[in-house]
Amino acid sequence: MRYAAITERLSGLGGAKWDVHIRARAMKAAGREVIELTIGEPDVPTPPELIAAATRGMEAGRTGYSNGRGEPALVQALSDRYTARRGRPIGTDQIMCFPGTQTTLFAVLNALVQAGDEVLMGDPMYATYEGLVASTGATLVPVPLRPEQGFRMQAEDVAARLTPRSRLLFLNSPHNPTGAVLRPADFAALGALAKQHDLWILCDEVYEDLVFPGTTFHSPLADPDLAERVVVASSISKSHAAPGFRSGWCVGPAEFCARLLPLSETMLFGNQPFIADMTAAAVSRPSPVAAGMVERFQRRAGLIHARLHGVAGLAVHRPEAGMFALIDARATGLSGRDFALDLLERTGVAVMPGDSFGQALTGWVRVGLTQPDEVIATACDRIAAHAATLRGAAA
Repeated sequence: MRYAAITERLSGLGGAKWDVHIRARAMKAAGREVIELTIGEPDVPTPPELIAAATRGMEAGRTGYSNGRGEPALVQALSDRYTARRGRPIGTDQIMCFPGTQTTLFAVLNALVQAGDEVLMGDPMYATYEGLVASTGATLVPVPLRPEQGFRMQAEDVAARLTPRSRLLFLNSPHNPTGAVLRPADFAALGALAKQHDLWILCDEVYEDLVFPGTTFHSPLADPDLAERVVVASSISKSHAAPGFRSGWCVGPAEFCARLLPLSETMLFGNQPFIADMTAAAVSRPSPVAAGMVERFQRRAGLIHARLHGVAGLAVHRPEAGMFALIDARATGLSGRDFALDLLERTGVAVMPGDSFGQALTGWVRVGLTQPDEVIATACDRIAAHAATLRGAAA
């Protein structure tokens, strides 16, 4: 039988990247003790007041069809939020609502690029981004994010990879998996390139509310000189510990949103009104859980650094935001995937291979910060012992 080309483009770009996580879950189901440090699941439940808002909506009959742009109350709440946070007016005609950031990014990319276009993206990158670009038929052009530069994208690295086919610069700040946060000077330099070469800028900002003290969040959406070419995406999944509710959005130029609307209507024709009610309540006030996550995740990143940095040849990159720390395990002589699989089978500690996030992290692993401190400490002891064993065997 014949299949559409998209199935070939996406082959190996879905669940295959999560094979270590899937293996860990299978081991756990079989009764094996596993310390799961693989995925970015918030370490607290969804706030009860948000559950109550969704429940009230369902009880009030808010279970019918919606529309392709988003429920009016939610669109207005997002307009108010972004106007206040970005320091310039953001109208309701500049907002589109979707079920989660992943769906948002899929729709935005399919509205902006196609076969023959090139998308410039930092390497490492979040594991699903490669598939998102491939779905459009466009070509992903990796831009190295270097540890010595804090994994922040450098304009000169982008400039070196520009071609006449370059169409879109895909940013992620705060960044997953590195936890890097782009500075105003970074955005200024990248924005100047985008204007010079007529590029769209797409920025995933889902970790905006999980920036650690000492670092300040900035957005390209705040720059009026970039207003015609910037689209940002986000959701309540991380900030409000509500990943299963699948509620996200994008903000961009009004003309872009008008052109995106038929695509949204073709894909979904609206998401659930009762979840929109919950989301409107969430974005209208500070998150009740974000500050606690920030404090815990920064503390746990420090714990991992203190216990593993410089131990058995390991090096720990401390994040500025988000739910993860990175460990450079190249001194063990294994790839990130082989190290992660060996670690899981021998010690029961599940981490994500850096290879799942691009070539730049071959030999690294990503460690989640969402387990309790004592569990993180136990995992660190096992990782240190395992790395020491591997190095001893190689000597």
